[in-house]
Parts: sequence; structure tokens; C-alpha cells
Amino acid sequence: MLVACHQPNYIPWSGYFHKLKLADVLVLLDSVQFPRGRSWVNRNRIKTPRGQLWLTVPVKRKGVGLQKIQDVEIDNTHRWGKKHLLSLAHFYKKAPYFSDYIDFFADIYEKKWSKLSDLNLMLIKEIKKWFEIDTKIVCSSELRVGNKSACSLLIEICKSLGADTYLSGAGGRKYIDDEKFRVQGINVKYFSFEPYAYPQFWGEFISNLSIADLLFNCGKKGFDNQFKSAKFRK
Repeated sequence: MLVACHQPNYIPWSGYFHKLKLADVLVLLDSVQFPRGRSWVNRNRIKTPRGQLWLTVPVKRKGVGLQKIQDVEIDNTHRWGKKHLLSLAHFYKKAPYFSDYIDFFADIYEKKWSKLSDLNLMLIKEIKKWFEIDTKIVCSSELRVGNKSACSLLIEICKSLGADTYLSGAGGRKYIDDEKFRVQGINVKYFSFEPYAYPQFWGEFISNLSIADLLFNCGKKGFDNQFKSAKFRK
């Protein structure tokens, strides 16, 4: 079994879903600390005539101590949902696949979400259906794993699921000790994704935007074409 782990990001980029497609199980790390600075967990980018635009979900910060992602509450005193929907509608209204997906986002933003992780989980699960990805998604808060260092936590997650292979992004080389995994009977593979320049409005291509950009511009076919670029790096 091949397991991958990732934080539950907000409307993630296409590489996130390619990693998801390659795995048998994706574990969303909702039991880890919510980043204190800027984070992909509550924001992402779309394209506008003036370049990239950040869509940020406002959250309630609770002091300087440990705040787990699963506990992060959305600050609904801001009309962020309406703002995000209006931005998508305004900047992608002329995109080829706009009508295929805008109603889904409208339904999402009409709901009043309390927890950030619930919002992100719903977005990820629904979008993966469009790409016909049958990978199982599990939240780390559902597993019996304690507070450990990054490498030890990933090993514990793999063991709890009976995984023999762990799929990591290229950035995992900074904190993953391959030998510690091998001692536990787990092989480590590194995922590298190189997005191609798909059709966008407004000039020069901007890579690694939210999956919303690819959906509105290219639909499911755009994702299928990009998947051909996904590969393992030894």
C-alpha cells in the first residue's frame, strides 16, 4: 500500500491532486500545528488581469500556543465566502468551463462553515470526484498517532495503515530520513510534478495556481493532460 500525507490545503493546486491520484491513501494532517504565518491551509491564488490574487479564508487565531489545524475556526465576521465567489465569477466568467463548475463553488460559499478543516476536506473530496480519483482520504486525527517529530509521525501513520511505501513531495528530503523508514519496512518514493503551460487569460502563464484556475480554463481534460507530467524522482 502506498500512503501519502499532506496538510488539508484550501482549493489546492493541481500537483496536490496528482499526488492524491498516485496514492492508495492520502492522510490529511489535520492534527498537526496550524502554521503561525502565511499558509496554504487557508489561502490560495487565482489569476486576474493584474496578475495573481490571493483568496484568503480568515481564521480565529488563539494566542501563540499550539493550535491544531482540526481546531482552527473560520472568522465569519468577514464576508469572505461572498468575496471569493464574486472573484471567481468575475475573473473566470469568460473561461470555457466556467458554467461547469461555478454552481459548485456557489453552493460551497453559501454555507456557513465553522471549521477550516471541514471546508477544505469538502472541497478536496468533491474535486477529486471530478477527476475520477478513487484514492481513500483519512484524517490524521482519526488515527492513533501522538505528537512526534515530522519523520516519526509519518512513519507511525504508515505503520497504522499497513503501508509498505510512503510517497513524499520533493521538499520532504529536508526532514525525511529514508533509513528510518526502511528499518520499519517502508520504502520512500519522492514525487515530482512539473506543470505544463495550459491556456489562461491575460498574458504570460502563471504556474501552480489553485485548481480552480485549471478547472475553469481546461476542465477535467486539463487535469488528465497534466497527469502525464507526474513522475517519481529517485
